[in-house]
Amino acid sequence: MIIIIDYDLGNLLSVQRAVSHLGFTAKISQDRKEILNASHLILPGVGAFGKGMKNLHKLGLVEPIKEFAKSNRPLLGICLGMQLLLSHSEELGDNEGLDLIPGKVRYISKQPSFDKHSKVPNIGWNAISSPHLDNQFHSSILQGIEQKEHFYFVHSLIGLPDNEKHIDAVNHYAGVACPATINRDNVYGCQFHPEKSGEMGLKIISNFLNLATER
Repeated sequence: MIIIIDYDLGNLLSVQRAVSHLGFTAKISQDRKEILNASHLILPGVGAFGKGMKNLHKLGLVEPIKEFAKSNRPLLGICLGMQLLLSHSEELGDNEGLDLIPGKVRYISKQPSFDKHSKVPNIGWNAISSPHLDNQFHSSILQGIEQKEHFYFVHSLIGLPDNEKHIDAVNHYAGVACPATINRDNVYGCQFHPEKSGEMGLKIISNFLNLATER
């Protein structure tokens, strides 16, 4: 069963419709047992990091998500959901995250290379590219995606993994190389909204849903 986590801060129906369009069935759920028994887990999100973590704690979902991640089954965070995968965020104070991918969430505008004449949030269609020396995407969810494909972004902060090897695609905005997708083992994150990014966004979701599961 594919589970989309409902923690009262997600773009739930758009993600569910995208999954359905691809011929899969996904259930929106806050149930701990359903989360633990899922084949694939999706953590969407729109809003503030601190509020997101507060809601996950309130619903008792932090530990089930962490336990699921340890099982080697695929987990995908989208937008705020991607940022929650990291260890800490500076958004509106210091907030602890799920710590599934060690790293920090920082404001784009506070990055040293940020163009002060640019606006935040970063809203709209922007290209992604590989940060690797071989100029290739390494993550399984980016299989079949070409360099400079465009995806739909809405964000004022960026998720920065401690290990640069966990960054598989970047989006250059206002002089900043913003991580667009991150990956550590079975845990994946997209800063953009694949469910709102047309055919190529659906390709990424399809790649994720077709990942083999292990128990």
